[in-house]
Amino acid sequence: MIRRAEERDIPAIDDLLSQVLNVHHEGRPDLFRSNARKYTDSELMEILRDESRPIFVAEEDGTVTGYAFCIFQQHIGHNILTDVRTLYIDDLCVDEKFRGRHIGTALYEYVLAFAREQGCYNVTLNVWACNEDAMRFYEHLGLRTQKIGMETIL
Repeated sequence: MIRRAEERDIPAIDDLLSQVLNVHHEGRPDLFRSNARKYTDSELMEILRDESRPIFVAEEDGTVTGYAFCIFQQHIGHNILTDVRTLYIDDLCVDEKFRGRHIGTALYEYVLAFAREQGCYNVTLNVWACNEDAMRFYEHLGLRTQKIGMETIL
């Protein structure tokens, strides 16, 4: 079952956010701290109340098994960008214990259907190059590279 996240989901979301942080810290310890939190519980509460930033959770037998943090984006009146409405997936995670059960695919498909219902033109996301499993997963779902971020470490 996939549904909008609620306040009662915050502890499970915190656990999943930690799993994501660990992947990023292992891949880029120069950029990501260990044992940190992306959001405080009060920040999560604020996001849960923000209609422009929906969070969806996958649930199995009362246990949150994954989430998708989303953000509506639109560049109305921008000099060069069109006014299309985008749903950006800021974060998508499936609990390590539940991977391989197609929960991530179900979350992604749910987000796509939601975006269509909301009149979005596209769904976008970013993935770190060090997270090869995620890149393969997204490519398997049919996502294609839109842009590439590059860096030089000084």
